[in-house]
Amino acid sequence: MGAQDHAHGHAHGHGHDHGHGVAANADRRWLAIALSLICAFMAIEVVIGIVAQSLALISDAAHMLTDAVSIVLALIAMRLAARPARGGFTYGLKRAEILSAQANGLTLLLLAVWLAYEAVRRLLDPPAVEGGLVLVTALAGIVVNVLAAWCISKANRTSLNVEGAYQHILNDLFAFIGTAVAGLIVLTTGFVQADAIATLVVVALMVKAGYGLVRESGRILLEAAPAHVDPDTVGDRLVAHGPVTEVHDLHIWTITSGEAALSAHVLVEPESDCHAVRRDLEKLLGADYGITHTTLQVDHAQETLLRVGRAGEEPEDAHCSAPHGPVHREGPHHH
Repeated sequence: MGAQDHAHGHAHGHGHDHGHGVAANADRRWLAIALSLICAFMAIEVVIGIVAQSLALISDAAHMLTDAVSIVLALIAMRLAARPARGGFTYGLKRAEILSAQANGLTLLLLAVWLAYEAVRRLLDPPAVEGGLVLVTALAGIVVNVLAAWCISKANRTSLNVEGAYQHILNDLFAFIGTAVAGLIVLTTGFVQADAIATLVVVALMVKAGYGLVRESGRILLEAAPAHVDPDTVGDRLVAHGPVTEVHDLHIWTITSGEAALSAHVLVEPESDCHAVRRDLEKLLGADYGITHTTLQVDHAQETLLRVGRAGEEPEDAHCSAPHGPVHREGPHHH
């Protein structure tokens, strides 16, 4: 049986159920409930924030606006990601949710910059703040955000898209707690700068959450391997399998949240059964790394490739003239 007969083996798992036990329509329902709660309270908070002259309340309202936008983006992305693959989009529109997650992270960072500027300005020139009004509104906001966070926690948070919306809500909850403390301090001591200080604490939390979302979504968009998978270790594991003599063009990437993929060119000893090797490698990748979407091209190695050369020296008739990434072989080799 020729090399062409063995090339291009595929393993697509069993059904590709990446929902982790939560149906997409259930996700949408919980997100829609959270969106309704946030929009209703946000409208009330804007009015009270202006009346009380509280930057902390106004910043909370602005943050709630980004919460609402993040949930709307999540809902839209879910609709797009559910569309089947067709035409030029061979993976469908699964990456739409990653774009949504990145947008959520960027809005958190941009809002943090604006709020930090306003907070510093108010520290230098603090306006009069109605502490009692701020305290009551913040306590109500805590209740609303706890309910909204609970709703989103019922959705599938393994999705970076849903996690982005959840981080928005969680940060808003912390913001309301800080605002409530600031309102209490203003009410009891008259220290109006507490309002701006509470805002700066929230800004720090927003930067942390926003950076995390941008970093993780950026890794996926740049085709990086999943954070928990080391491609060099995977390559060494594959080449350690008995009949395998070389692994090159090894690529590991994430299609969308929780859906990793792998492709590689594998060379085996001339007398080996390519199909059996491919099946063994697919089982190894699925069991040890959770990667079930694989494309393995398995070919018989040329006899000259099996001869031992000098350390660090490439055979003159290497199978691929320009392999992408390191070449994994038995024994010591460069990564």
